[in-house]
Order: sequence, then C-alpha cells, then structure tokens
Amino acid sequence: MKMHTSSIPLGVVGATGYTGLEVLRVLSGHDGVHVAFATSESQAGEPSGVVGLDLVDARSAPLDGVELVFLCLPHGAAVPWAERALAAGKRVVDLTADHRPGSGRDADAVYGMADLEGEKVRCARLVANPGCYPTGVQLALQPLVKHGMLKPGAPVVVNAASGVTGAGRTPKRELLFAEVAGDYRAYATGNGHRHLLEMRARLPGVPLLFQPHLLPLARGILETIYLPVAEGVDAARIRTAWVDAYAGAATIRVTDGVPRLVDVVDSDALVLGASDNAGLAGEVVTLMVAFDNLGKGAAGQAVQNMNLMLGFEPERGLRC
Repeated sequence: MKMHTSSIPLGVVGATGYTGLEVLRVLSGHDGVHVAFATSESQAGEPSGVVGLDLVDARSAPLDGVELVFLCLPHGAAVPWAERALAAGKRVVDLTADHRPGSGRDADAVYGMADLEGEKVRCARLVANPGCYPTGVQLALQPLVKHGMLKPGAPVVVNAASGVTGAGRTPKRELLFAEVAGDYRAYATGNGHRHLLEMRARLPGVPLLFQPHLLPLARGILETIYLPVAEGVDAARIRTAWVDAYAGAATIRVTDGVPRLVDVVDSDALVLGASDNAGLAGEVVTLMVAFDNLGKGAAGQAVQNMNLMLGFEPERGLRC
C-alpha cells in the first residue's frame, strides 16, 4: 500500500451505499487526506475502490488510526458510532438524519451548512451534514429571510425533483428501471416528507408546502420555489442578495438564466436562479436551484465540512 506520510487519515463507515461511495470518490481527488479504512457489513474483504484498501467489517475498523470519521449509514444507525468515535477523540461528519435539526439530538451537533455557518463548523467535533432537499431550500431562502424579502405569513411552495439515488441503494420494486424509466411522479404527498422537520427547524416562521417528485434519472435535484415576496422585491434584488451572501463561495453560482441539471451532475456545485412572474395579483418570484443530490446534497458538502474542521480551504478537493 502507498504510504501517506503528510496527509490526514480518515475513516468511512458505510462505504458501499451511494453516499459512502460518493464520499470515497470525492476524497480520491483530495491531496491533503487519505482513507485509512472503509467499512461494509455485506462486502467486507472486497476492494473498496481505493487503491490498496479492502473493505472491513465495522467491528474491525481501526478507529485509533484516523482523525475524522464519515458516517454514511442508514438513518437511525449513526448514534452509537458517533458516540464511539467522539469518545475516542475523533471528529465526526454524520451524513444521516440522526443529528440534524428536528431529530431531537441536534443540540449535540453543529449543523453543517458550510456556506452559511462555516465558523461554527471549524470548531465542531460532530457535524450533522444537511439533507439533500434542505440544502437547496435553505441556500435559496436563508439570505432572503435575513433581509426581510419574504411576504410575512404567505406559504412558500417548493416543488422538488430528485434522481433515484436519493432513495438509497437498497433494492426496491418501485425503483426498478422498468418502474422508473419514462415516468415522473410525486411521492410523500400531503406535506409530510421527513426533510420538512429539518427545513422548518432552520426556517422558523416560514410556512412551507413541500412536494417532492421522482425523476427518471440516476442523480440530480431541481427545486422550483414559488416565493411570495415583500413589496419592492424582484428577481434582480434576490440575485443580488445571493451574490452578496455567497461571495467567495466556490461551490455556489448565481445565474441570470435557468439552472440546469446537466451543469451540476457529477459535481459539488449548486446553481441558483430567479425569475419574475407576470399576470398575478400579488408579487411572486420563482426561484430555481440545481445541484447533485450525491454531490452538494451529500458527499461534496460533507467533504466541505471536513475541510473546515481540519483547517483546509473549504473548496479543497471539491469538483466545482
């Protein structure tokens, strides 16, 4: 195995799901760290995808030999691993929902919205990596809420569409090729998607109507947000607020046009766009957010948080 005398050792727990695989993929392009172990309950002993590194059973993971651990486990399975790693003096980036706002355990973690709260992340021992849908919604709305651009009390409608990798790698009949190809459908109807807990906790006082859809694509998220705005607010003012809020953020771009999935898939970038609407009694601006659910919506943001925690530049190793 190649020696890594000047880079920081890391561990990836749950390295064979889509999120874990993407974390390994992003880390392979980072010159300041290396993966010292990667775990899998079902594929232990098989190649990890990292040159010279085989997957190990979680019970055999050499936790003492790393500085930071990524938890890419099923939701509900990360808590004992986080406790174990923290007790051993390691830093943790949890990509599950177990420590996010609304989980009941969020007081124990720093929420890892790196582009909005980077200084908090730098000092964190445990970071709760944001969910994919909440990432786009918050990056679009938080700067506008801060500047009082929303019409108070008016519902904000979010139509979000994601590729099928957002549902995980466990085989499910409704995600088979023959079930998905040529189709486009809503799911989690009735404003009850689990990510609403996270979004409501982070956007208090903003009434959200959130409707997700399944795209017949492997990866990518496009969120279309219908935003009732305060008097005098238009798309141009919104774009200016975004440019000011994300000045220097290498992973976020603001466009005068329409964000497209083709511009963000297989990357860690996120593109924001806004459009005025004619023919309405009240002012409503359409916001559009495009990003990769496995990139900026998961692994890319996790590595961005890792960079901050370990003292690297936020964008180091990212695909943006």
